[in-house]
Amino acid sequence: MSVPVLTHLQSIRDAQGAAYLVLIDPDRKNDGSIEDRVRSVNQSGVDAILVGGSLMMDGKTHERVARIHQLSDVPVIFFPGSLSQLCPHYDAMLFMSIISGRNPHYLIGEQVIAAPVVHDMGIETIPTGYVLMDGGAHSTVEFISGTQPIPMNRPDITVAHGLAAQYLGMKVLYLEAGSGAQTPVPVDIIEQVKRRCDIDLIVGGGIRTPDQARERVEAGADFIVTGTIIEEAGDSSLMRAFSEAVHWRSS
Repeated sequence: MSVPVLTHLQSIRDAQGAAYLVLIDPDRKNDGSIEDRVRSVNQSGVDAILVGGSLMMDGKTHERVARIHQLSDVPVIFFPGSLSQLCPHYDAMLFMSIISGRNPHYLIGEQVIAAPVVHDMGIETIPTGYVLMDGGAHSTVEFISGTQPIPMNRPDITVAHGLAAQYLGMKVLYLEAGSGAQTPVPVDIIEQVKRRCDIDLIVGGGIRTPDQARERVEAGADFIVTGTIIEEAGDSSLMRAFSEAVHWRSS
């Protein structure tokens, strides 16, 4: 791209209300549906693809990412689960620290190991503070990283983490309810974080309807991510509905 991916997404946010990202897990269980999902992305007004998952069950991740990148008309962004998933077929990556956890390996360890490789590949980095919220279901990231989710009834803890991310110089705060969450990040938490913190806000996990996405954009989310619900739907109509809900200024 002629401009950085984050700048591109921020310009969409400024013009249309928010940007919409679809998460694709490049695991073997999705191998037969990846091409169709990327084609749907291209036709449905999606602004970028996040690629990643907490657990890969075979060694073909890199070739699946290459296929996604080859087919995609929008930026492809690495959503890291581990260093083993890093490859040059990304336009950018969330250079992410799980700041809601206290496991040093995911706070800084993986990042130090990854940094020279990322530098060598020349991938755009988006410094991101990742905050895992309690969406009511035990997620893979909770198990793999040993992270205890923040309770949804403690917006003060979430705000404190958002301020810490801001003061550490991170560009984005990712509020994540977890894959397959029963409950998305509440509107009031988004409002409080946005009011108190000067940082771009990604919200994902458990957002199952376009109306829920629109409510979170109106509360202050800059970027909305959906994954599981799009996998379950199996067609592009729901993806298009999410895009129209997120891009409220152009709807």
